[in-house]
Amino acid sequence: MVGRLVFAVPGDLATPTGGYAYDRRMIAELRRLGWSVDVVDLGNGFPHPDATQRAAAQARLLAVPEGRPIVVDGLAFGVLPEVAEQLSGRPLIALVHHPLALETGVGPAEAETLRNSERRALAATRGVVVTSEATARILTADFAVPAARITVARPGNDAVTAAHRDGDGTVRLLSVGAVVPRKGFDVLVAALATLADLPWRLTIAGDRTRDPEAAARLDRDIARHKLGDRIAVTGAVSNERIAELYAEADAFVLASRFEGYGMALADAIAYGLPVVATKAGAIADTVPAAASLLVAPDDVGALAAALRRLIERPDERRRLAVAAGVAARELPSWADSARRFSRAIEAVT
Repeated sequence: MVGRLVFAVPGDLATPTGGYAYDRRMIAELRRLGWSVDVVDLGNGFPHPDATQRAAAQARLLAVPEGRPIVVDGLAFGVLPEVAEQLSGRPLIALVHHPLALETGVGPAEAETLRNSERRALAATRGVVVTSEATARILTADFAVPAARITVARPGNDAVTAAHRDGDGTVRLLSVGAVVPRKGFDVLVAALATLADLPWRLTIAGDRTRDPEAAARLDRDIARHKLGDRIAVTGAVSNERIAELYAEADAFVLASRFEGYGMALADAIAYGLPVVATKAGAIADTVPAAASLLVAPDDVGALAAALRRLIERPDERRRLAVAAGVAARELPSWADSARRFSRAIEAVT
């Protein structure tokens, strides 16, 4: 059963982050399955909207015709509990990439406010879609969402060809993600600063406009450690350029403090790259142990040790790369994920 639905997102759907990339692709795939999808822009300012922004988002959601399924991205949904309650008798679905209270930099008082707000909003839904089993567990344990109401629709992966890497003696590291505190680029730079004796280069690709303070700190860290000739920070780049960067890399590294899934990590696996990352959030579920070296978040020494092991030992890189290639065959396609999402919508209508 397919029909017409509303997919509500906060702000510009073209925003270059993993969450928005998921939304864009899922909308396209749902349309391929036959759904007529109306995209509703809830406006800017989320997850900290002012009164005017909140009122505008409320008006747009309440204007949706009765009976039409509504999917609301969690970046906005978690701070709109009053609106969720007004829509509680309707086919309402929350899409939770990761709980708002778990964003890095949120203080204890604000985290508690966000947690209570999101818990209240989620209680008003008929269904919840999450992008990982780890997030599903968090919502059940900490947000009182019944497991039966949750659907896991992991991000999909397109088929890609892992490039043959000849190697020139320099290990090319890649890290992809918006430059925000949660991604832990400060930890990554600090770890690499202890490895100046090794032959490596790092490219960081990701939006620098989301958090100007974090971007400025990254620049300062690179300059302070005198790594400007070894670390390139590109900002947001095209999908074509991202594909080239994965194909050119020897290994992928991400020092995140939390991930609700980690699309960039799954992409690395798809390209057959060995991964060095943290155990935060859903990363251990996303990245197979056989293809990765995982350490605790915020542990500069452990991250440096894992990177040293990978850079110094080409046999280790090859071993992990082979395991990544095997794991890549098990990644879901976007069509697979969309079918799961579609069933979640059908279940509430």
